[in-house]
Amino acid sequence: MTVRTVAVLGAGIMGRGIAYASALGGFTTLLQDTSGEALEKAMSEISATLERGVVTGKVPDDAAADAHRRLSGVRRLEEATREADLVIEAVPEDIDLKVDIFSTVDRHAGPQAILASNTSSLSITEMAAATQRPKQVVGMHFFNPVHRMKLLEVVRALETSDDTIATALMVGEKMGKEGVVVRESPGFVTSRINALIGNEAFYMLQEGVANARDIDRALKLGLNHPMGPFELVDLVGLDTRLAILRFLHRTLGEKFRPCPLIEQYVAAGRLGRKTGCGVYEYPENDRNQAGALDRAARAGGLP
Repeated sequence: MTVRTVAVLGAGIMGRGIAYASALGGFTTLLQDTSGEALEKAMSEISATLERGVVTGKVPDDAAADAHRRLSGVRRLEEATREADLVIEAVPEDIDLKVDIFSTVDRHAGPQAILASNTSSLSITEMAAATQRPKQVVGMHFFNPVHRMKLLEVVRALETSDDTIATALMVGEKMGKEGVVVRESPGFVTSRINALIGNEAFYMLQEGVANARDIDRALKLGLNHPMGPFELVDLVGLDTRLAILRFLHRTLGEKFRPCPLIEQYVAAGRLGRKTGCGVYEYPENDRNQAGALDRAARAGGLP
């Protein structure tokens, strides 16, 4: 299938990153959010990212200008989806919300359109069941920050067709991503592994095996991880990680039972960079910036 127009639903951190990659990859891109404030913030962030790319020499001037021309922000879901060849949902990790969106999009998108979810762990099959086109529903799990991270997990649901998988991989390649195909399973590949590593790091911290900075340093220096597990969870959000752990615990069993310490941190409001305090504490300017991003994400994107 030929994809010319991509609609991205949700102008949070992930939605704006996907829209950036889509416009830069040559697709006419519609970024949709019901919140005008979130949409304005997202468009500003995308422009700033393009400008930084030009300044650093990573994005040619003409490519950035073309990407600007290809990108539009819209408020109404129907307007964003009716002409789209591919719709990518990037709203918060709530299965009821996602199912409702897929049901709505299915009624408004063209019959050939492919519907994709950026979920990091939830069931694509359940979303597909809310539509009349399950063969055209797929997972496209991007990674934060989208403009830097190369991986795209392409998730095959129960009825996803080979043509849909091939189209998702082709779109990902044009967006500068390397795709891996994953059969639907709770947490897919990366979220499942990250959840285990991060949860075990919290157990070690709780037991006093080492302090947080030394655990992070050990994994970076000894296992060549680019970020330590506590640095990563502060970036992702402790509440997001806890929600994934709870889901994996329900679906995959005891090895994913959340460490009591991460439960305590979340209950105390220590959610990471977006609140200025997680495992580590962050300067006031980081807190203000992260808080604004979080508010935009909660208004219509995936934190």
